[in-house]
Amino acid sequence: MKEILRAAFVIGRRDFTAIIFSKAFFFFLLGPLFPLVVALIAGNLGKELAENRDTPVIGVMMDVQQAEKIMKARESLSKEMGPNYFAEMKLVGIDDFDALPDPQSLLTNSDVNYAVILSGTLDKPILTGTDGSLNSQKASIALLSGYANNEQSTILPEVQINSVESSANRLKDLRQATGQAGMVVLFMLTTLLAGMVLSNLVEEKSNKIIEILAASIPMDSVFIGKIFAMLVMAFVGIIVWSTMAYIGLSVWGSGIPNLPTPAVGWPIFLTLGVIYFSMSYLMLASLFLGIGAMAATVREVQTLSMPATMLQMVVFFVAIFGANKLGEPIEMFASIFPFSSPLAMLSRAAQVDILWHHGIAIIGQAFFALLILRIGVTMFRRNVMKSGSGNKKKRKFFGLFARG
Repeated sequence: MKEILRAAFVIGRRDFTAIIFSKAFFFFLLGPLFPLVVALIAGNLGKELAENRDTPVIGVMMDVQQAEKIMKARESLSKEMGPNYFAEMKLVGIDDFDALPDPQSLLTNSDVNYAVILSGTLDKPILTGTDGSLNSQKASIALLSGYANNEQSTILPEVQINSVESSANRLKDLRQATGQAGMVVLFMLTTLLAGMVLSNLVEEKSNKIIEILAASIPMDSVFIGKIFAMLVMAFVGIIVWSTMAYIGLSVWGSGIPNLPTPAVGWPIFLTLGVIYFSMSYLMLASLFLGIGAMAATVREVQTLSMPATMLQMVVFFVAIFGANKLGEPIEMFASIFPFSSPLAMLSRAAQVDILWHHGIAIIGQAFFALLILRIGVTMFRRNVMKSGSGNKKKRKFFGLFARG
């Protein structure tokens, strides 16, 4: 094992030095300028997902009779005005509210997760919530209160506004946005950087360099050295891009935006981001090495890598779709499936402050990356052995007919 790691270090240092000091690496650093279109598309997708988040829950802190009138008014108006008119509203009655804390305290309670609290009376309704939630619900509450109080009246009551800085529902939405942003960045970096492993392997395979390496050192060392050299190179690129982004925001923008704090905190979230990027990169790079083991030409590489690329797109959409559905089957599947697990778990880190399940996920991803690497080494070793012996057998086979 020690010899394998020592040989892997030699291969890794060779590849890393050759790439970093090449002219192509400079143009590679300019690569993120081109996927800006992809970033815009992903941003629009995140915007649509943000619009389709969980329906805001409005807690009704009124007496039983008035609360029932509000509920019936919603049903009646939905029939007359269409079911989609009140689709962005979910009314939940709060029983025994006299013994409960004030509406502002309820808004900060993550167990109930209310977006707005409706209190007061039908004549003088009071809405308590954040500015964004109040603006979106004020008109609907006025209509419901007026209709519930008097179906024939055309005069709507004036809704009293009680604004608070934040609520549990608002914090949940902000953390979901942080998780989605992390998933998009992780996916783009992994997709952009992992493909270089495949191109590097195919180039050395066409030049017969890889066969010389395979004859002198174990193939495990070659594959491990190449993957980790590319991983270190990827971190060099990320550091350069992050520095350029920081300078750009500081000079031409208003500085780094004030992003919502993830549930686990920024230090742990960024640490998990680095770890999950490494796991995602190792799994995808190992898969690409296996594809390179089966391909002999660039055309074959393009043909074989297409299913892997499409799989990555499907995995990304599954993970980002399940990001807002914590605990549901789609989110659990995305967290367990190895290729989508880094994306889903990073999103979960932004929304849930539990850490032990990240340890389990990282261990599982590491074992899966090692499994793919072993399969790729086995396939590559068989193909290299066939390159000489297979042709020799063919010559013997056809030689029989020539002598006959």
